Amino acid sequence: MPISSSRPDPAAKVKLAPAQPRRTWMERVGLAATWIVVGLILLAAISIRLDLHAQYVLSGGIILIMLLLRAFGYINRFRVFFLLLSSFLLLRYMWWRTFHTLGFEGVLDAIFMILLYIAEVYGITIALLSLYVNVYPLTRTSPVLDLTPGKLLQVDVLIPTYNEPTDMLEITLRAALDMRYPGTHFKVYLLDDGGTVQKRTQASPAKAAEAQQRHIDLQELAARHGGIYLTREKNLHAKAGNVNEALAHCSGDLVLILDADHVPTVDFLEKTVGFFQRDEKLYLVQTPHFFTNPDPVEKNLDMFGRMPPENEMFYAVIQRGLDFWDGAYFCGSAAVIRRKHLDEVGGIGGVSITEDAETAMKLHAKGYRSAYLNEPLISGLQPETFASFIVQRLRWAQGMVQLFLLRNVFSMKGLSIPQKLCYFSNTFYWFFSYARVMLLLAPMAYLVFGLRFYNASIPEFFGYGLPAMVGAILTSDYLFGRYRWTLISEVYEMLQSLFSLQAIFQVLRNPRAPGFNVTPKGEHLEQDTISHLAGPFYFVYAMVVVTMIVGVWRLVHDSAHADVIASALGWNTLNLIILNACIGVLYERKQRRATARVPVDLLAEVVKITVSEATPKELTDAIEEGPTVRLQGAVKAAAEAVWHAPLECRVIDISAGGAQLQFDIAVAQQVDLQMNHMHIYNRAMGYDSLVPIEVRNTFVSADKRKVVVGVRFTDRSVAGLSETVSLSSGDSQRWADYRAKRNRRQGIFSSVLLIVKLGTVHVSAQYVMFFKGLGMYLNRRVFQPMVSSRFFASLPYKIKKFYDYIFYQH
Repeated sequence: MPISSSRPDPAAKVKLAPAQPRRTWMERVGLAATWIVVGLILLAAISIRLDLHAQYVLSGGIILIMLLLRAFGYINRFRVFFLLLSSFLLLRYMWWRTFHTLGFEGVLDAIFMILLYIAEVYGITIALLSLYVNVYPLTRTSPVLDLTPGKLLQVDVLIPTYNEPTDMLEITLRAALDMRYPGTHFKVYLLDDGGTVQKRTQASPAKAAEAQQRHIDLQELAARHGGIYLTREKNLHAKAGNVNEALAHCSGDLVLILDADHVPTVDFLEKTVGFFQRDEKLYLVQTPHFFTNPDPVEKNLDMFGRMPPENEMFYAVIQRGLDFWDGAYFCGSAAVIRRKHLDEVGGIGGVSITEDAETAMKLHAKGYRSAYLNEPLISGLQPETFASFIVQRLRWAQGMVQLFLLRNVFSMKGLSIPQKLCYFSNTFYWFFSYARVMLLLAPMAYLVFGLRFYNASIPEFFGYGLPAMVGAILTSDYLFGRYRWTLISEVYEMLQSLFSLQAIFQVLRNPRAPGFNVTPKGEHLEQDTISHLAGPFYFVYAMVVVTMIVGVWRLVHDSAHADVIASALGWNTLNLIILNACIGVLYERKQRRATARVPVDLLAEVVKITVSEATPKELTDAIEEGPTVRLQGAVKAAAEAVWHAPLECRVIDISAGGAQLQFDIAVAQQVDLQMNHMHIYNRAMGYDSLVPIEVRNTFVSADKRKVVVGVRFTDRSVAGLSETVSLSSGDSQRWADYRAKRNRRQGIFSSVLLIVKLGTVHVSAQYVMFFKGLGMYLNRRVFQPMVSSRFFASLPYKIKKFYDYIFYQH
C-alpha cells in the first residue's frame, strides 16, 4: 500500500539549477580600485579634529543612520554604505586612540598600556578584514552533471582513518559506496593509519596486537562492502602523509576526501563534479561541515537545536565571502579536488598541522580557482567532551599560526591582493586568545592595581569608543546575526583562550614544533561530571569576583574617580557574564547515545504488529479494515495475536542505528507495542524501504496524546545497512531543512539576555553543588578528624584531597 499519493516520481530526473555567473576580472579590479579610493577618503576623514560636542553629533548621526537603514529595511540596498559607516567609526576611534590616549604614566602603566593597545589594534584589524571579506558573499547552485561519455570524470574517494571505531567507519564507507554516480567511474579507499606496519610492530605487545586486529578488521570491512583497503609502512606526516601515500595507488581525475565520521549524502558527487566539467582551472569544490550532534557548549548549556551551531558563521557566511574573492579554501574533508592540480604542488601540504589551508594557499598561488557550494552534503560528528573540543581547537590555532609565520601571504607570488587579504584574515584571526585575555585582565588591572593605561575621560570614550562598539555590534548582527548570536562568539573564544594562548606562544618559539593530534570522536559520558580542565577557569572566575568586590569598595570610597571605576565595573561585569556561561559549559552532561539522532518529518507504516486478545474490538476492527489506525484506549502488547496490517506513524528522530516513531493516541497509561517491520519512504533513494525493526523502548508523551516508540534497525547485512544509512544520512534536503530551522535570528538584546540567563542558571547550579560538596567534605574530612592531632600534620595532603573531591569526584 502506498504511504502517500503525493510522492515525487522516483524515476523523474531532477534538473539542477545552473551555477550563478561570477564577476569578471575587470569588475573585480574595478571593485578593488573603488575600495582603495574609498580607503583614502576614509583616511582623510578619520583624521579631522573636532571638539567633543561635534564628535558626539558626528558619531551619533552615523549610529542613527545605521539604525534607520536597519529599521526600514534598506540595509541590503545600501550594504556597502552601511559597512563603510561601521568602518569609519572603527578607524576614527583607532586614530583618536593612537594619537590622543597613549602616554607615559609609569613603567608598569606603560607596559600594560602597550599590551592593551596591541589587543585593540588586533580586534579592529580583524573587524575591518571581516567587513572586506564579507562585502558580497557569493551564492552558488550546482551545475547539471554531464553524463556524456568522455565528459564524466573518474573520482577516487579517500577515507583516512586513525583510531575511529569500526562501526563509525562502516557507516561512512557504506554511504560513500552508495553515492549516485556511475559505479565504473568511482572507487572508495579506506586509508588505515592505525594498522600500519609501524603500528603492528611497535614495542608494546598489547598495542601491536590491537593494531594488528584493526588491520584485519578493516581489511574485512572493506572487502565486505566493496571498498579498497590501503595502509602504509610508517605514520609520517599524519593525515597529509596518509592521503599522499594513497594518491600513489589512485589514478582518478578527481579526489573526494572524507573524514572518518563524515557520512556523504547520495547526491554528493552529482552536485559537485559538474563544477569541474565546466572549469578546467578549478582545483577545489568545498562543501560545509554539517554536524548532527551538539558540541560541548550546545550540550552542556542545553542549547542544541535551539541556536545556530558555532561553525555556521564560517560555513554559511565567511566561506561564501571568501568565494567572492576566489579565496574559499580547503577544509580537510567534504571537498573534491582535481588530481592533476594537486600533483603540481606535491600533494597535500605538510609544513603545518592545518594541511588543508596550506594546500589551498599553494594551489591558489598557482593560479587555480576554488568554489564553495553552501549545501550540506555530509553529516559529521563534533567533539563530545570539552577536552576533545580543546584538542581540536588547539590544533587549528597552532596550525593557522604556523601558516602565518611560515607561509607569509604578502610575499607569496601568485596570490592576488584580495586573496592575500583573505588568507591573512584566516590566519591572523587565531591570535584572538591574546586579545581575549587582555580584555579580561584590563579592568582587573585598574580596579586592583590602579594602573593607568587608558588616558581618556569617560565623556571622550562615549564620543569615540562607545559609537565604534555599537557600530561593530550592529554590523556583526547584520552580517552574521542569523548564524551567530551576540556574545556567543565571546563564550567560545573565552573557553579556548586560556589554553590556546600558551599553545600559540609555543608556536612562536618554534613554528615547526607542533604535532598533529587526532580529535577524539565517538566519546560517551556515563555520568554528569566537571571537566578536568576546569581548574584555570575557576581560578580566573574567583579573580574576577574578588575584583568586583574591590571595585565596589573603591566606588564607595573614591568619589573623585567614580565614573572611571563604574566603567571598569561595567567592563568586569560583562566578563563575568561570559565567564558564567563558560562555567556552565565545564559541567559536562552525560552522553550515552551511540549515534546522534536528528528530527525529521517522514511518513511510515508499521506492517507487522503484535497485540493482545484483550485489545478493544474497535482497535481490532480498525487494524483489520483500514490502512490508518488511530489508537483509542490502552493497548497491551503480547504474543497471542499477530496482525499483518499497516499502522500509520510518523518518524520524528532517525539515526543510522534506529529511529523514534510517533503515534497519535488518546491514552492515560503506558503503551507497549511489539513491531517487526516498517515501511518508510526513502527520499534519498526515491522508493519505499521495508526495514526490519526491534522495539527498544516505548513511552507516552507528557500531554497523554502521543506514544513514542524507539526502534532499532536490525538488518546489519550489506543491503540492510545500505537501506538504513541512506534513510538516516543520505538525504541532503533533510540536512538543508534542519540546518535552515536551526539558523535563525535572535536579536541583539535577546541574545545578551539569553547569555545572562544561561550563565546565571548554570553557574548557580555549580554554586549549589560546590557548597554541598564543601559541607560534606568539611564534615567528613575536617570536623570529625580534628579531634586527632595528626590532622594538622597532614594538612597539605588534605588540601589536595579537598581540591580533587570538589572538582573531580563529587
